[in-house]
Amino acid sequence: MVSRSYSNLLDLTSCGSPSFGREKKRLPRVATVAGVLSELDDETSNSVGSDTPSSVSQERMIIVGNQLPLRAHRKDNGTWEFTWDEDSLLLQLKDGLGDDVENVYIGCLKEEIEPSEQDDVAQYLLDNFKCVPTFLPPELFTKFYHGFCKQHLWPLFHYMLPLSPDLGGRFDRSLWQAYVSVNKIFADKVMEVISPDDDFVWVHDYHLMVLPTFLRKRFNRVRLGFFLHSPFPSSEIYRTLPVRDELLRALLNSDLIGFHTFDYARHFLSCCSRMLGISYQSKRGYIGLEYYGRTVSIKILPVGIHIGQLQSVMSHPETENKVAELKNQFRDQTVLLGVDDMDIFKGISLKLLAMEQLLLQHPDKRGRVVLVQIANPARGRGKDVQEVQSETYATVKRINDTFGRPGYTPVVLIDTPLQSYERIAYYVIAECCLVTAVRDGMNLIPYEYIICRQGNEKIDEILGTDPLTQKRSMLVVSEFIGCSPSLSGAIRVNPWNIDAVAEAMDSALMVPEAEKQMRHEKHYRYVSTHDVAYWARSFLQDLERACRDHLRRRCWGIGFGLGFRVIALDPNFRKLSVEHIVSAYKRTKHRAILLDYDGTMVQPGSMSTTPNAEAVSLLNSLCKDTKNCVFIVSGRERKTLTEWFSSCERMGIAAEHGYFVRTNQNAEWEACVAVSDFEWKQIAEPVMQLYTETTDGSNIETKESALVWNYEYADRDFGSCQAKELFDHLESVLANEPVSVKSSPNIVEVKPQGVSKGIVAERLLLTMQQKGVTPDFVLCIGDDRSDEDMFGVIMNARASLSPVAEVFPCTVGQKPSKAKYYLEDTSEILRMLQGLVNASELPTRISSLPSH
Repeated sequence: MVSRSYSNLLDLTSCGSPSFGREKKRLPRVATVAGVLSELDDETSNSVGSDTPSSVSQERMIIVGNQLPLRAHRKDNGTWEFTWDEDSLLLQLKDGLGDDVENVYIGCLKEEIEPSEQDDVAQYLLDNFKCVPTFLPPELFTKFYHGFCKQHLWPLFHYMLPLSPDLGGRFDRSLWQAYVSVNKIFADKVMEVISPDDDFVWVHDYHLMVLPTFLRKRFNRVRLGFFLHSPFPSSEIYRTLPVRDELLRALLNSDLIGFHTFDYARHFLSCCSRMLGISYQSKRGYIGLEYYGRTVSIKILPVGIHIGQLQSVMSHPETENKVAELKNQFRDQTVLLGVDDMDIFKGISLKLLAMEQLLLQHPDKRGRVVLVQIANPARGRGKDVQEVQSETYATVKRINDTFGRPGYTPVVLIDTPLQSYERIAYYVIAECCLVTAVRDGMNLIPYEYIICRQGNEKIDEILGTDPLTQKRSMLVVSEFIGCSPSLSGAIRVNPWNIDAVAEAMDSALMVPEAEKQMRHEKHYRYVSTHDVAYWARSFLQDLERACRDHLRRRCWGIGFGLGFRVIALDPNFRKLSVEHIVSAYKRTKHRAILLDYDGTMVQPGSMSTTPNAEAVSLLNSLCKDTKNCVFIVSGRERKTLTEWFSSCERMGIAAEHGYFVRTNQNAEWEACVAVSDFEWKQIAEPVMQLYTETTDGSNIETKESALVWNYEYADRDFGSCQAKELFDHLESVLANEPVSVKSSPNIVEVKPQGVSKGIVAERLLLTMQQKGVTPDFVLCIGDDRSDEDMFGVIMNARASLSPVAEVFPCTVGQKPSKAKYYLEDTSEILRMLQGLVNASELPTRISSLPSH
């Protein structure tokens, strides 16, 4: 959908040939947005965006990556020439977005542009390529890319810890600050062109992991997806990163987060659980994280390749000539092929050692089998790259010196850049492709190999194969790369096991032709149907689904810096105004007040759980007003509550979530639910004891009416796993008992059927009605899931209330709830109760004044 701000930019310029001597035309600092813009300063901004749907019909995708999908070349006359980089994934994915989606690209150029030329280049790229370049000062780019990205994130995400200065280096705060600064610059570029209510934003890879926070801070309802193209490490590795929480929270400001494999997604979810206390839920095939009222969706889908581009290059005469040349070069020899970047994670040296082992153990392969290793230039730089190069050259030399002879070179190392047609020609003539990376996010080399082995009529003619015969191919792939799970016909290996890799290479050569054809057919069917267009289309569909409720929700931001997040709640959910409730309180005469205790009258996590003097005083003052009927409704035992509130003579107490009720201090305790016996405890307690013994940090809380297994202090993942097992176990052994098994955060509880806080609310309203008193004011405050039953009862109890009754269901904190209102914390609750007390005492003070 065309942005109004972007349309204005296009109006400024024509799409003619570049003329860098023309008058400079700068992009606007911030987009024009329909609706109200408020607090645009980055440090104070909480929400910008319209609730009004756009009238423009065409969708637009803003694709943000570290590099633009462009090639730049300075011509002899000093001017720049730009062309599309057909190999760029960011360019290829447009095929899956549809012709009705306009694509705008934001990223850096590979070449450095002089500051004096940047404005003209930016305008030209916007006009002709719909690209918005991000120009970074060289020093900042070095700290950002070669510093934080390549020294910290890249090694860590590939499971390499900085145990010594040589292994990635210690954490450098200045590099982190550079990373944040660059992400902020990218955010500014997005803001120049975005129409936040209309556009989708798709951010790519680990270079821009905090960008979602900057965008969400400026536009609370931005429709934002993020895809990580590298592995995501296990929590034991990731937790070593000093800025671990900041990166996790930044990613959670996306609407959809994509990963290549379930393992990567599982590690991310485990990190969110262990470090942020956020658990995921799976519903109807979709995985989601509830984050401050927003559902952050998780997408698991490996990226594909652009098949049409490969097939097009295969049809070029240069490719056909190269295939013929290579066929002649390696006649009477079987070619094994490796194509890897020259970095420490690609396992080139392990592959060479396996080749050496193959020739040692199978002398018959000497002179007949050749390993062609294409070594692409490393993307990073540093000592580790130099070491990989030195080791590779030394190993190749040793193997060739040992096993080579005139007319036979066992290992052919190609370390100079190849044209696309040359690489494809090697794919075509290779009998087997080897990928022995020790860790890789995806690796599309096997996919490209499969498509190239399918060939075409001209290639078949050159190779001398029958076009009607099924094609064949073999793959030996590392089990540590992202594409491995999707290649079910490949021989999977542990690249660290040199002997096993050598045997896999031998097996691949010995596989019968029919089986090679079957494996190839299986792989070709998958790769051809799961191309890059399929991947992009699927991601966009899930992003649309994840964002469909944006305009229906009320959103506002909280937090500072990278701790910023957006609260998204139902439009009818709002903060309880003290003035509003006091006004209603004054107008009414028959009031019911139900208050939870833990987390409501005392702060959650407090060292002391006993009520303070202020809370007790407020409760006593409310009870003194004869128009009020006040109840504390708690999950605690009645003995404890009796001791704590001994001074509140007129206050009602409900203990153990409503099983026991006492209307005032002089009344007897009553059971709300009739229970004939508690013999079920003799069944449940031994089961809980078993799980307590095997779960360090857990304990059993025995109540008169219930048993509670608490795992708050256990390992989060293990405790959660044990809780699920215990829940199923208890439901099984107690299937014929009159009890219910409930699971809540950190606890599994067994209690008599029908016991809930909602019973207390029902009983109170019914009792008041039986006494001829129709409640016209109901206040109910609670903080957790057990209090939702009370909210539900009072909101559906119109038959028991006055037609003009004022009902105030109120939860603690901004979160999804049945309640219509919220207060932030205990201090606000006490302040509100003080307002009610003041309203009760005011008539008394007025009546006590002397008359004149």
